[in-house]
Amino acid sequence: MKITDLLTKETISLRLKGSSKDSVIRELVDTLDQAGKLSDKKGYEEAILAREAQSTTGIGEGIAIPHAKTKAVKTPAIAFGVSDAGIDYESLDGQPSHLFFMIAASEGANNAHLETLSRLSSMLMDTDFRAGLLSAASKEEVISLIDNKEKELFEEEEVVEIAETKGMILAVTACPTGIAHTYMAADALKQKAKELGLNVKVETNGSSGVKNELTKEDIESAAGIIVAADKHVDMERFHGKKIIQVPVAQAIRKPEELLTKASRGEGTTYSGTGKAESGSEEKKGRSGFYKHLMNGVSNMLPFVVGGGILIAISFMFGIEAANPDDPSYHWFAEALSTIGGGNAFGLMIPVLAGFIAMSIADRPGLAAGMVGGLMASTGGAGFLGGIIAGFLAGYIIIGLKKALNVLPSSLEGIKPVLLYPLFGIFFTGMIMLQVVAPLKAFNEGLTTWLGGLGSGNLIFLGLLLGAMMAIDMGGPINKAAFTFGIAMIDAGNYAPHAAIMAAGMVPPLGLAISTTLFKNKFNKQEREAGKTCYVMGATFITEGAIPFAAADPMRVIPSVVAGSAIAGALTMLFGIGLPAPHGGVFVIPIITGSILLYILAILIGAFVTAVMVGLLKKKATV
Repeated sequence: MKITDLLTKETISLRLKGSSKDSVIRELVDTLDQAGKLSDKKGYEEAILAREAQSTTGIGEGIAIPHAKTKAVKTPAIAFGVSDAGIDYESLDGQPSHLFFMIAASEGANNAHLETLSRLSSMLMDTDFRAGLLSAASKEEVISLIDNKEKELFEEEEVVEIAETKGMILAVTACPTGIAHTYMAADALKQKAKELGLNVKVETNGSSGVKNELTKEDIESAAGIIVAADKHVDMERFHGKKIIQVPVAQAIRKPEELLTKASRGEGTTYSGTGKAESGSEEKKGRSGFYKHLMNGVSNMLPFVVGGGILIAISFMFGIEAANPDDPSYHWFAEALSTIGGGNAFGLMIPVLAGFIAMSIADRPGLAAGMVGGLMASTGGAGFLGGIIAGFLAGYIIIGLKKALNVLPSSLEGIKPVLLYPLFGIFFTGMIMLQVVAPLKAFNEGLTTWLGGLGSGNLIFLGLLLGAMMAIDMGGPINKAAFTFGIAMIDAGNYAPHAAIMAAGMVPPLGLAISTTLFKNKFNKQEREAGKTCYVMGATFITEGAIPFAAADPMRVIPSVVAGSAIAGALTMLFGIGLPAPHGGVFVIPIITGSILLYILAILIGAFVTAVMVGLLKKKATV
């Protein structure tokens, strides 16, 4: 269906009078109603507001495309309006919106409104076209501009576009921990693909391994490929294929945009060298330092969690129960401490370094990275030494690959089994010998400083760590705080991680409580999600709050940051320590200090978040 079949002079308003998002929506709804396109004006407006409650339709670049598919529409139509001054429409780029297209689709429209939305989005990417609409002097000129642009872009490509979208769209999702983002991104893509009438297969790289793995046949016949990942995934299989590579959060927040691009075969040809061709700066940044670091952290996490909880359980027999010379000694406590601390924890830093190096240089980087990481671990250089070893080994292997390209092709087979490990381990080891001692001194100084902090400084540290856990809920700032907490556990200082876990539980718990206490501020879908947040918060999965933050960031993010910061500060004030790195409520029994005060700190933070969200949010329409 053409846009000009739905847009008429009666549904165009060249000068909108509204000065707010709600008033502009009402004005466009009135325009459609007066043109006889609606059977239930109030019902349609409620459907539009319900869609806005899920996530803003202000797509940025000065454009908003509110839309709804409902039985309140009598005749499918589009209303168009212009605001010279610009309206704060809570757009994705934070800029005012000037051009408004409101799509009204009847209940039996077979997703035609989404196809029209996609077509409109493509047309509106042209800055000259947008400028023409803004300066149009008459309704006839608006219709003419749209009609000409639509013919220019789509009339000749229609047959090609249909042929290109017959194949299946493939996607890979992966987040650093593989707990929440991975599956939320997969669900968002699958749900949106169903709405758009597209076939999609999503491979998840989660904490339990790869599920629904893409086959060679899938990749060969794919119409488009999306890789939404914040850690290393197997990319070599996509050699020569066009891929769209974005952070995993992009798939949660913008699944329609990604699927639309993939269905048209857009993307960058993957060269098979670990580096994509020239593309967006956002993609390049995310495929660099952060992605490599998170690949190391995600692969280290099972050792941290499993080993840390075993160590924590050993403390239940007594803090010194693993020491044969102590009166409280118990053989089982010693066994738990040996397995968890001496072995699982002993592998943390080598695994961290090895998988950072592997993310940079693929499989040849693993050996050099793990050796460098082991040197950091045994030499007392700690996590910082492991991170340095991982990046050092990775880029040394990259350099070796380039340097050894001059060798004859007959020696290609011995490079990965002899030359890369030999020279990679040697050069990495030699450099690490020089940096271990200074790093050890730095770590010892940091531990001594933290141990000597007064109560006021500790409270500030808890406040800071708590805020970091909530500001991006699973992103790089959150992971930086979490990794710092693990380093302190390894150094024998359990207070920082107690604050970190309390703060990480607050965002989903706070939103769950808010959906219970302030039901009229949330729609039905959000209230159902709130029930899940009780479980996610209790088990220390901060990512459970992301859908709420994505839908209403200006109100939700300050609220969760405030609640988490308070929980972190109170935990430090109460003198709580936590020897386990993960587990939520399941590891509360083994904290050092008062269990009741720890629970109180978490609940106070959660209720601060709940009340702030409840007071700040607008009343929901459904």
